Amino acid sequence: MPALTHTRPHPATPGSVDIRLPWWALALPALAFVALLMLILNPADAHAATGDPAVTHLFERVQQLVTR
Repeated sequence: MPALTHTRPHPATPGSVDIRLPWWALALPALAFVALLMLILNPADAHAATGDPAVTHLFERVQQLVTR
């Protein structure tokens, strides 16, 4: 008994690629770009975070060791 083979209902045309992106694949990078652009254009809104003094001293020590 011969084995049955399944054929594709719509044969693929050579050289064409059908890629569909979801809506958020374009919206999220665009939103991130706009947010970063707004931070660059208005740096007064970007405030430095206040951290623990011990962490600040540690980073200062690391910076001193690297620059020497």
